[in-house]
Amino acid sequence: MIDKVIQHIDANRKASVDRLNEFLRIPSISTDPERKADTRKGAEWVHRVFTGCGIKSEIVETAGHPCILADSGPAAGGGPTVLIYGHYDVQPTGDESLWKSPPFVPTVRDGEIFARGSADDKGQVLSHMLAAEAWMKVAGKLPIRVKFLIEGEEEIGSPNLDAIIHKLRDRLACDYVALSDTPKFDKTTPAITYGTKGLIYKELILTGPKQNLHSGSYGGTLTNPGNAAATIIAALRDADNRVTIPGFYDDVRPLSADERKRLEALNFDEKGYLAAMGAPALTGEKGYSTIERRWARPTLDVNGMYGGFMGAGASTVIPAKIGVKVSMRIVPDQDPEKINKAFEATVRKLCPPGVKLEILTHSYCSAYAAPIDSPGMRAAADALKAGFGKAPVFIREGGTLPILPLFKKELGADSIMMGFCMPDCNAHGPNEFFGIDDLHNGTKASAHFVQLLAKAR
Repeated sequence: MIDKVIQHIDANRKASVDRLNEFLRIPSISTDPERKADTRKGAEWVHRVFTGCGIKSEIVETAGHPCILADSGPAAGGGPTVLIYGHYDVQPTGDESLWKSPPFVPTVRDGEIFARGSADDKGQVLSHMLAAEAWMKVAGKLPIRVKFLIEGEEEIGSPNLDAIIHKLRDRLACDYVALSDTPKFDKTTPAITYGTKGLIYKELILTGPKQNLHSGSYGGTLTNPGNAAATIIAALRDADNRVTIPGFYDDVRPLSADERKRLEALNFDEKGYLAAMGAPALTGEKGYSTIERRWARPTLDVNGMYGGFMGAGASTVIPAKIGVKVSMRIVPDQDPEKINKAFEATVRKLCPPGVKLEILTHSYCSAYAAPIDSPGMRAAADALKAGFGKAPVFIREGGTLPILPLFKKELGADSIMMGFCMPDCNAHGPNEFFGIDDLHNGTKASAHFVQLLAKAR
């Protein structure tokens, strides 16, 4: 039966591109109140795809944008159940003058579809939807039970997803969660991401005098909040780029020998990576490779600073207030609550007298790592090889997906992240793109995945 399903997918290649273009024309920007109606149109579009091929689907309301819950129903042969997660909302377009074509007018150039949301996540999640549709049209059913949870708030931090998953945990029950919101390793090599970093995001606000003061008249007589902020930030890392917070590295899970061997075997192009960033040089924690630092080591970074005089030219003032935003990416086994408390204690100890310090917490969540030897992971690897014609590599990701520990906590299911898009697809930036071949190959990989899962042991 899988051969007939693949034949159907091949025969509908052009129609699949047309449908993705239709999906991409919907400006479902979840963060923009003026796009609320358009975001709902995105939900309704997804709902129609499922109902149109005979998969039971429901639009589930939330306090914000709705999500779609679809279910193919119990499979006659039993087997594991997979929940496929994705999102239909997209990032804002940013400065549209930087786009070579309008962000919501899908345009094909050199085999790539350029549009906002093409890679993140409409093109990737549509691959799974089209695969399920192909099974329904060819066989009238799927080989296993497949559920879908497609939300409309991922790009604003999924504020209502926790409540939905907790409320619907029985209906969402599954053996595995599968998602495609991560990239391939390179242009020709698909990837399975098995680990992501956690995140702790803080803001430091240092207040001194009641207003900006003349630095000549008052300099040297009080603590400058800008100098105090510089003192704190400089002390949080040492000369080897190691974080100085006591206990920061105590619980870091080291790479296993097998993991290190896999990372070393990757054909990672450091020169290309540096060129793509446009930075002068690669630096980081001493004693670790670039790819280890990127994926498997915790980090601390300043994300922004504000206050004082920020205009053109010169204004010699002592600022009344300075703000610094800092994020820490943590790795498996690090406890975000423990690191959060240690960070605050360290900053308070470093803060010089003469300024008021306020510390805000914007978000924090755990890192995630899935076992790579499970039957589901093996099925995903074989499916990607069948769909893309090349075996995938197993990689980690330096970013954070809070939904992964959430799925593990609420559903007890590990997540399988199958990357279909290019690593340089410009997600969140201008000229985002998704390859037509990747849409097609991802659809075939997803079709193989559910068939292989039915046999997985």
